[in-house]
Amino acid sequence: MKNRITGRSAFLALLKDEGITHLFGNPGTTELPIMHALKDHPDLTYVMAMQESLVVAIADGFSRASGRLVACNVHVAPGLGNAMGSLYNASFTGTPMILTAGQQEQGHGLMEPLLYGPLVQMAEPLVKWAVEVTRLEDLPRIVRRAAKIATTPPTGPVFISLPGDILNAEAGIELGRSTRVDTRVKPSDEALQALAARILKAERPVIVAGDEIVKSDALQEAAALAATLGCPAYQQSAPYGAHFLSESPSFLGALSRLQKQVREVLSPYDLMIVLGADPLRMSVHSEIDPLPDGLPILQIGLVEWDLAKNYGAEIALKADVKETLRALIPALKSAGGAALETRAGQGIAALKSKNWSARRAAVVEQISKARDRSPIDPDFLALQVVEAMPDNAILVDEGLTSSRQILALRPHRDRYGYHALASGGIGWGLPASVGVSMANPHRPVVCYSGDGSAMYSIQALWTAAHHKLPLNVVIVNNGGYRIIKQRLLAFHGDDHYVGMDFVDPPVDFAGLAKSLGVEAMRITEASELKSTLTSAFKRPGAKLIEVVVDGSL
Repeated sequence: MKNRITGRSAFLALLKDEGITHLFGNPGTTELPIMHALKDHPDLTYVMAMQESLVVAIADGFSRASGRLVACNVHVAPGLGNAMGSLYNASFTGTPMILTAGQQEQGHGLMEPLLYGPLVQMAEPLVKWAVEVTRLEDLPRIVRRAAKIATTPPTGPVFISLPGDILNAEAGIELGRSTRVDTRVKPSDEALQALAARILKAERPVIVAGDEIVKSDALQEAAALAATLGCPAYQQSAPYGAHFLSESPSFLGALSRLQKQVREVLSPYDLMIVLGADPLRMSVHSEIDPLPDGLPILQIGLVEWDLAKNYGAEIALKADVKETLRALIPALKSAGGAALETRAGQGIAALKSKNWSARRAAVVEQISKARDRSPIDPDFLALQVVEAMPDNAILVDEGLTSSRQILALRPHRDRYGYHALASGGIGWGLPASVGVSMANPHRPVVCYSGDGSAMYSIQALWTAAHHKLPLNVVIVNNGGYRIIKQRLLAFHGDDHYVGMDFVDPPVDFAGLAKSLGVEAMRITEASELKSTLTSAFKRPGAKLIEVVVDGSL
């Protein structure tokens, strides 16, 4: 005899068996069956956020900071609609996520009650799989399949619509078992030999590393490849994670999203080795192509959509980056011998004066000249934040114009130590930092956010306060949408800024934070930065530090 169980309890039991420890949500009437069942699952932590976009962003941050599958639950059609911007972000980064929404009871939906909508069709453009449960007996198979799909590379969100009658029904059902697909595959021996031979043929190779370095835990291997070849390495042009070890002698920094500049950077090389990246993703249109004419490409990764997506590759290998590099590096050393070792030594020596570490020293020297400026120079603020952060702190970065030097100042030393806005959809950083902190309760987290971004999701502070997280949110207050002002001036020669200022009336971020239960302080003088930031970062609990900076262009 199968044990009888309600749909609501089966759903939560299935999530837990798939490794879910936190259910992120914002409850509505159609989610009440799940809320009712939570009392029977005390080992599942429910995390409430005050709007559905925050729910998904917090879950996204939790997954990006842990590499784990996450689950979140939102409320029918308007709730799913609220969540779509954050779901777009999660889709962009391939976050393994099970997103569910309560749906009106089957049959009742036919009557088109309030809040009803076609949930599956709404979610489909942004998820790997979307489905509505129509029989309680199918619930285990659907949840198991959803977890498997979400966690199999290319990873990404899935969506399940949960009608109320399914959640409230009871039946004798088998819950099945969890499955994970192991995709840690390396290329064939023949492919590895061809790859090694082509790399050794190049005289001036360059490496561009991306997000799959984080997902496959290949930071050490990527640095070892650069050391083996004695060649420079860059992060992809959308550097939203710790995609390369900054202090490696081969690392030269991140490629920009300016086509002309990237083309100039890549022009000296005769081979681009792409490791788990969409290497040349740009922002705004340009008539200039970022790839120099005739530059050959070798590309390795599991996200097949990114392989030769925009530029043809001489060799494109659908394989795990870490496993491939572990096999490739010995093959290169064996085939290259003493000549490769000599060339690598010379290459590393030539990079010493221009690598990340050398550039950092120059950037620090230049920024430090602004220590006495008033209003506070945003680059000087970034330096002070980086220097005040504990060594084991995690940085969540959505400072946009105010964080332009962050990547040049704070080194990547582990794959979960840095997270930044990936898709460009602002408002992600503050709630994501809540999830990052929950996933890493023993590491302090610093969220560095622009004022415009913060206003999309400021109520996420309540969740941080409620859970007493070791989270410090630094709000860079420049009084408006500075990046939009910059682009209006640069693209159109227009300095008439309509709808881009927060000065009449000004926004009181410290006051907002206090109203949401968070300790808050406001800094207007550069001399206050070091002591205030250092003290805040050492104390427990959630805090917001509002810093008023120079907003001029």
